[in-house]
Amino acid sequence: MIIAVGPGTGFRGGAHHPARNPCGHPFTCSFGNVPPTRPAAAAATAASTAAATGAAHAAPGGHGGRRLRTGFERLADEGYAPLAGQRVGVVTNPTGITRDVRHIVDVMHADDRVDLIAVFGPEHGFRGTAQAGGSEGRYDDPATGLPVYDTYLKSGQPLADVFTASGVDTVVFDIQDVGARFYTYIWTLFDCMEAARLAGKRFVVLDRPNPVTGRAALGPVLHEEFATFVGRKPIAQAHGMTVAELARLFNGEFLRSPVPLETVTMSGWKRSEFYDASGLPWVPPSPNMPTPECALVYSGTCLFEGTNLSEGRGTTRPFELLGAEGVDGGWAAAANEAGLPGVRFREAYFAPTFSKFQGKTVGGVQLHVHDRAAFDPVRTGIALLVTAKRSWDGFAWRPDHWIDKLTGSTLVRTMIDAGADTDEVVGGWEEELAAFRRTRRQYLLYR
Repeated sequence: MIIAVGPGTGFRGGAHHPARNPCGHPFTCSFGNVPPTRPAAAAATAASTAAATGAAHAAPGGHGGRRLRTGFERLADEGYAPLAGQRVGVVTNPTGITRDVRHIVDVMHADDRVDLIAVFGPEHGFRGTAQAGGSEGRYDDPATGLPVYDTYLKSGQPLADVFTASGVDTVVFDIQDVGARFYTYIWTLFDCMEAARLAGKRFVVLDRPNPVTGRAALGPVLHEEFATFVGRKPIAQAHGMTVAELARLFNGEFLRSPVPLETVTMSGWKRSEFYDASGLPWVPPSPNMPTPECALVYSGTCLFEGTNLSEGRGTTRPFELLGAEGVDGGWAAAANEAGLPGVRFREAYFAPTFSKFQGKTVGGVQLHVHDRAAFDPVRTGIALLVTAKRSWDGFAWRPDHWIDKLTGSTLVRTMIDAGADTDEVVGGWEEELAAFRRTRRQYLLYR
């Protein structure tokens, strides 16, 4: 069953959406043009939904008897109804999989109910063969023969032209996010929504869990003069939303005019749950995001990309290991003395195989999160910057002030340089974070 929600006025004059879809139906539609469901199709859809719901509650999983079902699973259960009669293209990467680890492109390509004609790859590529800052380019997928188009570093009219050239009517998005503003897939989502609007295409988002929960938004909010591909629009550093919720936020607040948007929600997901409760297999969304534990710390420790310290790239624990030549155990001791909730720090030594300090042994810390519910990744990242600067006289920001792009303003860098402590830095963004939380609330889909 499709719930249609008409356009209204939002915070920035875009489409306004209800806060939740409490009846549990998988589809929400904003400013879309969805054909009415015929009686026979409606009956089949209702039966399919009932079967899917029964299976969800009967199946074992990490939800105390509930089974999480992704947006794609619910779309398939409904017989791909929103895609009927449409030529479809999918924006995805290796995370777009089913519970039995088949890729959704392979599944849809083999299903006569879907006219899948194109695939669009983001950073790292559709099949995930490229490192950070790379993509796979244009090619034909050997497994399906489908044309694969490259979206990386394309936006606006050039990306709209890619959608037009592909011949699709509807663009579908299904990529696993990790919950941080500077993870580029959410800006691929934004750019593809804007391009679909320019090209006159429909846009459908298939939802997946936020692996670090959707409990709260944390950290500084981007100032638009610092907008880049690691942050296009003013959202919090740890946004606490799913990709479907972000799509609704983008449509209502930031697109010049809304795109015809449908979101296919999950069932069985709660905002307080971490990824291991989902029962879903973890596929690294990018080469340096190997585990959900890495995602848990990423929204804080990625800030070390903006410094002369290694953020752990080139190790088996990226973003959990941090360090540089000349750092000793004093940093770990200072970090532990900060009394940060839910985390401890171990003096660590490692030799990255690529990126900063390639082939050299460096000293630093490893984060060990022992209480995920209490852990605040952004506060922890700030505390680590503060203690690194105070305990190691070699500390420096990257000369291009990349830290300002990551944090969204000059606030963090200038306050730390002025000697501010962690509480003072965190307090510097509380007012803008509170405003974002109020805006965010109206676009949430789950309790």
